[in-house]
Amino acid sequence: MVEEIDLRTPGGHSGVTASMVSGWELGRHTTSIGHRKTLCEIYDLSPDVLFAHQDEGLTARPGPRLLAGFGDLQRALLDTVSGARDCLVVMGSRSRDETYLKAIETVLVERPRLVYYRVLFGPPHHRVLQEHLMRLLRVRDPEDRSVGVKTLHLGLMEDTTMAPERFFCASEQMAVVPIPSLTSHEAFDSGIVLGVAGAARLLDHGRQAYAAARRVESIEQVAALTVVRERSAQT
Repeated sequence: MVEEIDLRTPGGHSGVTASMVSGWELGRHTTSIGHRKTLCEIYDLSPDVLFAHQDEGLTARPGPRLLAGFGDLQRALLDTVSGARDCLVVMGSRSRDETYLKAIETVLVERPRLVYYRVLFGPPHHRVLQEHLMRLLRVRDPEDRSVGVKTLHLGLMEDTTMAPERFFCASEQMAVVPIPSLTSHEAFDSGIVLGVAGAARLLDHGRQAYAAARRVESIEQVAALTVVRERSAQT
């Protein structure tokens, strides 16, 4: 199957491995849109048929829950972080809530086996996020494999035209997606809470985004990023 996918990929190399295909077949991982199209061509089946085993849990109850203010949003983000045991994924470059960022640092110290991903879309917008990332690199070494796997993943998507910024925090238990404010035009202080099935999809989304990102996994690389708000103030 990997060979067949490679044959249908420009350049002849898709990056797909046998273990990835196994994960798709067993429903452990979600097949991305591009590979879904290729597999549908190979099997001559529609996505509704071929990927039903991956998608069936998305309509399970309870459904998404709306968060209408900063207090509820912050509590949901903290619950997501504190509930993470296996994997925690955070996307976006605009975090500035120190309580939330400190909670992430705390769980990474307390749970050495917790695998963490942060994918930035452009450089940090606030100094507090840059400093947070540098503290993470003092707590964990991305090159360390003492628990059997890499547990710290920091990446930067540089072309935000082709890959526009998105925001979410997801663990294996739940996920929170901040949305534009329901009470003001100036903030992202509202959100949507997703359950286990939706959270699993966002964990896969984050892993795929990291795979496509440039690594920023040293204190020097993070320190070299120009903070957006400081750059704006200078100009």
